[in-house]
Amino acid sequence: MRRTVLSIALAALAAVALPAQQPAQQPTQPPAQQQQLPQPSGQIPQATFRAATRLIVHTVTVKDKNGKPIEGLTAKDFVITENNEPQEVAFAVYQRLEGDTDPTPAPVDRPPTVPARPTTGPAPAVQAQIATPPPGDIRYQNRRLLVFYFDMSSLGQAEQLRAFTNAQKYIDTLMRPSDVIAVMAFQGGAVRVKQDFTDDKAALREVLVTMLYGNDADNDGIPDTPDGGTPFGQDDGEFNVFNTDRRLAALQTAVTMLRALPEQKVLLHFTTGLRLTGTDNQAQLRATTNAAQRANVSINPIDSRGLVATAPLGDATRASPGGGAIFGSSMAMSMMTGFQQSQDTLYALAKDTGGKALLDYNDLSAGIVQAAQQVTSYYIIGYYSTHVATDGRLRRIKVSVPGNQSAELAYRPGYYGDKSFANFTGADKERQLEDALMLENPITEVTIAMEVNFFQLNSAEYFIPVAVKIPGSELAIARRRGVPRTEIDFIGIVKDEFGNTMQNIRDSLPIPLTEDTVNQLATRPIQYGTGFTLLPGNFVIKILTRDAVTGRIGTYQGNFTVPNLNKEEKRLPISSVVLSSQRVPMSDALFSVKQKIDGQAVDPLIHDGQKLFPSITRMFSVSRDMFIYLQAYERKATTMQPLVAFVTFYQGDVKVFETSPIRVTEGMNDRSKAVPIMISVPLQDLRPGRYDCQVSVLEPTGQKIAFWRAPVVLVQ
Repeated sequence: MRRTVLSIALAALAAVALPAQQPAQQPTQPPAQQQQLPQPSGQIPQATFRAATRLIVHTVTVKDKNGKPIEGLTAKDFVITENNEPQEVAFAVYQRLEGDTDPTPAPVDRPPTVPARPTTGPAPAVQAQIATPPPGDIRYQNRRLLVFYFDMSSLGQAEQLRAFTNAQKYIDTLMRPSDVIAVMAFQGGAVRVKQDFTDDKAALREVLVTMLYGNDADNDGIPDTPDGGTPFGQDDGEFNVFNTDRRLAALQTAVTMLRALPEQKVLLHFTTGLRLTGTDNQAQLRATTNAAQRANVSINPIDSRGLVATAPLGDATRASPGGGAIFGSSMAMSMMTGFQQSQDTLYALAKDTGGKALLDYNDLSAGIVQAAQQVTSYYIIGYYSTHVATDGRLRRIKVSVPGNQSAELAYRPGYYGDKSFANFTGADKERQLEDALMLENPITEVTIAMEVNFFQLNSAEYFIPVAVKIPGSELAIARRRGVPRTEIDFIGIVKDEFGNTMQNIRDSLPIPLTEDTVNQLATRPIQYGTGFTLLPGNFVIKILTRDAVTGRIGTYQGNFTVPNLNKEEKRLPISSVVLSSQRVPMSDALFSVKQKIDGQAVDPLIHDGQKLFPSITRMFSVSRDMFIYLQAYERKATTMQPLVAFVTFYQGDVKVFETSPIRVTEGMNDRSKAVPIMISVPLQDLRPGRYDCQVSVLEPTGQKIAFWRAPVVLVQ
């Protein structure tokens, strides 16, 4: 059975891929004359305008057998095919990176000098974007473009000091004559350009010192206000809490800013790791790497924690552990696994974009040198693509130099085309949505958070409720006959581990609004729910949402497992655990589709005409109670056996709060043997911050127990 519900969530809270590249697509203007004109230095040669074509700019490194760059090639020497179709090469401009002899490094027997505190005076102005050159202008002719990108949301004080001092060490002692450096930061929920590309060491040094000692640092990772806005269209604070997706989205924003420059760009990503928790949007990781490939940017992550030697039972930042874990290796293994997982994503970003990851080094400037050495002299090649459809599909590129069979070429073998929505018919829109679902290049124009749960229906089947949350501020409002409205399209697919399609999801939801709900939409998220049945197994779910007014699309992709609870013998089998702060009467829902009545028959989150909305982002206000719902299963019981349940909050290994145990003595479903457990947890005695919430369920008669734990964030 299937049930779908869409509602304005009136909570108290305010609101890898193929190593392919799309080089910068340079718009062209029709020249006044048809013949080639002499060009000043630093300009892409003008080319005759072609109808139904698009100028694509590609970078290619050509070396001989000895690894030395081959100079003197022209457009006639290159042959390019796109999807096996020959393309007309318009120009080939050589970028000669001179003065690349290694400068004398700083002495290794002393640490780098700590940047001096800034003198009094106003901080340098912060610009919003990287300066875009005019069409056809190679602004940085024969220069190496480096970007220092500081993820301030992850850098603690020690990591900031290490990152900034090593960045200054590179500028002072290791910077090459051909280098130009830009400084960007993800800070306070926004991507900011601190300094455009320059070779002025004094200006770069001033920016680093200001960032280290200035007053604009915001490193707690929790937004000051739940609805703080950000320049890259992500304005609901609760979506920033578990910020792996947002940090990847910010990185995507940064590389997109660099797309207008045709040259190769090297982005040095100073961070303390990106750990995917299993509930993160896998599509965002794919979209970030694809954006870097489109912008001709290689991402080079640098773990600013340096060389970490972790004590087996934790360092001084942890409380003394207890229990049996201290006598075995499980605790040390868990700590090591968590650390390695935080570096795995960094390695994937580097591998998929042609960069290098510097992990477990104290001298972070060595990572900058390694990244800079990747860029040697190269050619910027432009050609007219005959594939002009804005379908977002992969274009495979092959480049060769037929006149020099021994030449070794290095380039990225493809790019993804653009996507558009303008003037689509109904059939075109449906086809676009279906095509977007199958794209290897996910579209992440709309922010999505998603949660998948499971509840056992009988000995074989499980009901899978899926909850999707979207910031209402990212939806456009249209008016029909003066009445405000918006419309959301949903399409999704669920596949098993063998690639077989198990479920399809498709809804088109026109939403009439009132003037009051229009105002609420700017600060409240919209939540969409659907559900279906599955057998136990491992699955992949991919859901797309499209704003039917503007055509903007968001994608969420993730893995989930439906366990076979019939095989659980040692512990008490339980369902997934739903955390919520909202119970809304179904009659108050903004929109309910016709399948609602059927869905209520199996949806365990609907009780007595009220819908329990999962808190997908797991952000709660201390002024409201937290609702916790789960099911325990007593498969072999003929009559219900009493259960005991309680909730514990931890910070690290320290228990800071625990509810009184509640006794559950009734409610077992005769068919599924499910015992529903609902716990209301008052949060007013807890301070705002990050916690681990643990739910414990005991069956005293059978002497079985079950535990579930997940991170949560409490705000005012």
